Amino acid sequence: MPQPRHPALATAALILGGVAIGTTEFVTMGLLPRIADGVGVGIPTAGHTISAYAAGVVVGAPLIAALGATLPRKGLLVGLMAAFAVGNALSAVAPGYETLVAARFLSGLPHGAFFGVAALVAVDLAPAGRAGRAVGTVMLGIPIANVLGVPGATWLGQTLGWRSAYWLVALLGLATVALVAAQVPRLPGDRTRTVRAELGALSNPQVLLTLAVGAIGFGGMFAMYSYIAPTVTEVTGLSESAVPVFLLVFGAAGFVGNLVAGRMGDWSVLRSVVIGMVGLGVALGLFALVAPYAVPALVVLALASVLASVLVINLQLRLMQVAGEAQTLAAAGNHAALNLANALGAWLGGVVIAAGYGYTAPSWVGVGLAVLGLAVLAVSVRVHRRDTRGAARAAAPAPEVTTPA
Repeated sequence: MPQPRHPALATAALILGGVAIGTTEFVTMGLLPRIADGVGVGIPTAGHTISAYAAGVVVGAPLIAALGATLPRKGLLVGLMAAFAVGNALSAVAPGYETLVAARFLSGLPHGAFFGVAALVAVDLAPAGRAGRAVGTVMLGIPIANVLGVPGATWLGQTLGWRSAYWLVALLGLATVALVAAQVPRLPGDRTRTVRAELGALSNPQVLLTLAVGAIGFGGMFAMYSYIAPTVTEVTGLSESAVPVFLLVFGAAGFVGNLVAGRMGDWSVLRSVVIGMVGLGVALGLFALVAPYAVPALVVLALASVLASVLVINLQLRLMQVAGEAQTLAAAGNHAALNLANALGAWLGGVVIAAGYGYTAPSWVGVGLAVLGLAVLAVSVRVHRRDTRGAARAAAPAPEVTTPA
């Protein structure tokens, strides 16, 4: 296995791609009122731009992963990030709502495949027994984005106009292209894989159940977080300038959560998924209750971010465990599922807001989605235990049969 000349810079290249992706995924939420005004629609309708990006991820992740499984991983990363930069540039110049929705869809297409391939590269380069921490390190791009990229891009969008945020993301994408090309070693794809073999992993019940846990249960997080900007201004009663502070706290907590999640994954992936899902549901319910109070809202938002990170990282590891040889699809599939959750959560949150239930209603929708995700997880655990017992019985030596002399 080739090793990078500068391992820290190779890892930094993968993380920077995550920063760019995390910034574009979440900055729309922080600028949603500005975007709505800019394209002449209401906030619930503008929320469809979030769903459009998520839909791009859902479509692109399995398709690109399956088609690209045989391609050299470095070249695939470069191509994906170049396409990502173009999509965000198109978002920045979109003249109206319909074209913005289309540009956000195109921006989302490379998202899942980039993270999936980056996770596989990180595992390839990591020492034995540290796969969880390697994936957690690559995924640090998301919390770093929420600590620096999203608050910074939100401030930029509030100051220079919302389009400037997408221009910033496009520049981050181009910087990632240059750093990956310079620092990530050449790693071959698996030429024995076919599109049919990759997609065949979807016939595995545990793969489907794990994807469903993310698609349903994690939707609760997006139901709440998609409307964090109007929640801060309308429910908590703070000025628009407080929104980047809430985003910063969310990102800082996610950074901590990623570090914790990798170590928890090396301890027990399945138990960590259970802890993350249960804890996230509780945190969303608490947020709905304390949203009118600034400090408690910040504390609970931080808790939800930590638990969300634990859930995301360990769902990624769980898929890589159960997908067999279809590792590219498994690694990318998690992001497709999570962005299906993004689309579902943003849409349902917009529905209850448009129905007049207020900006805390999406958090209660989130609690319901977390409960449904937990029910799917219970089925997955039951199937896992059944399969484990069956494998143990099959591996046990047959009892000796003695015959009387």
